[in-house]
Amino acid sequence: MAFSFEDRISDTKTTLIVDALNLAFRWKHQGRTDFRYDYQKTVQSLASSYGCSEIIIAADWGSSSYRKELYPDYKQNRKEKFAEQSEEERIAFEEFFEEFEATLEVLAEDYILLRYKGVEADDVAAHLVKHKNVYDLENIWLVSSDRDWDLLIQDTVSRFSYVTRKEVRLDNWREHYEVTPDEYISMKCLTGDKGDNVPGIPGIGPKRAVQLIRDYGDAMDIYNATPLESRYKYIQALNENAEQLLVNYELMDLMTYCDDAIGQDNIANIGSVLDEYKN
Repeated sequence: MAFSFEDRISDTKTTLIVDALNLAFRWKHQGRTDFRYDYQKTVQSLASSYGCSEIIIAADWGSSSYRKELYPDYKQNRKEKFAEQSEEERIAFEEFFEEFEATLEVLAEDYILLRYKGVEADDVAAHLVKHKNVYDLENIWLVSSDRDWDLLIQDTVSRFSYVTRKEVRLDNWREHYEVTPDEYISMKCLTGDKGDNVPGIPGIGPKRAVQLIRDYGDAMDIYNATPLESRYKYIQALNENAEQLLVNYELMDLMTYCDDAIGQDNIANIGSVLDEYKN
């Protein structure tokens, strides 16, 4: 059933960008394999709650080819985890992904679906935020439980997590992080991302990362300051692995590298799809 926006549009145009696979895991965790219409209703409900005039579904199509070329071990841990699954777990995953594909077909009937082979939803969302003026996107609500998407938070861009049921906005940022939005990427470069198999600096967690940022500046400033004089093992590890900070920037700084990760042909397609929708 098509979604009518007439009575739900706020004074300021608002766009809902949904992290498609991330939201689908809401039903995976429930053991559901018949969620396509519940998914659609959830998207409609969120759009209504936030007064959205348009909905964009950003969907992964495999892991990032750009990042795999840069760092071959990127998300390799997930493949290893899948390989260790029991036959029952493997069948459950196959059934889940079959339903997910069917869900995307249902969503594509009414909403904008952006999906490209070897491109992740993170980069699609980042591209839309980075070029929101070009695409005439005024206010944006991101729907994802992935904290990587907090790299996209700015004055008119916020995130809702269906897991925590909380919003991350520029005006409540300090309720969620000790670093500023601009410093968030530096913290991620220092600590890494276990879920994506991106290594951080050994011995450096969020608290030590915050202190290093306060003492030296952003991750590039920290890199330029190495080698640092200290007997602490984590500082010695930082000196020995400083080059990893540069690699991590390219792997995790969505706003800077999203266009490279998407590719010009796909970017042209995004423009065409959005132009066709608006016209």
